[in-house]
Amino acid sequence: MLVAFPLRERERVWECAAPGRYGLAAATNREGRRRRASGKCHVERTFVMIKPDAVGRRLVGEIIGRYEAKGLRLAAMKMQVVSRDLAAKHYAEHEGKPFYPGLMDFITAGPTIQMVWQGPKAVEIVRKINGATNCQAADIGTIRGDFGLNTRNNLVHGSDSPETAEREIAIYFGPDECCEYDMPDAQWLQA
Repeated sequence: MLVAFPLRERERVWECAAPGRYGLAAATNREGRRRRASGKCHVERTFVMIKPDAVGRRLVGEIIGRYEAKGLRLAAMKMQVVSRDLAAKHYAEHEGKPFYPGLMDFITAGPTIQMVWQGPKAVEIVRKINGATNCQAADIGTIRGDFGLNTRNNLVHGSDSPETAEREIAIYFGPDECCEYDMPDAQWLQA
């Protein structure tokens, strides 16, 4: 069993330590500081937004449950109606595209849930769980494949790269708003 704890938070590189009593990491030196242990686990963070259509259809619990069931760890979460200014920061790369006005109207139309999820390959895993952007082309078993009917109202947003995730997380969360904690089931999720 491996239990992870952060060493270089900015780089999202974690050292892994063998567990001590009760499954907790027993990786401290004589001064009581955490010591480096063998093996490295790369843990990344990704940003997820549950969009107004999913909130309005009462799918929040179902969606969050899928990320949890996969073994990702929730690091931050908030609910808000996104302002047009905040939405403009988030979707700045789409400004000027034909779908931009409709996207802005949709994302600001009702409450949304912003979250930070973390785990090995979190960006890739979340995108697989979400499914194809076009809900009609999304595989059954994905969030969009099971619950979506069109492209505009596609239930969830997930970062498309670790760099995008870092930018999007910074738009919605301050540096002290992400929680670090040990998961009691970590032993079952490590390779």
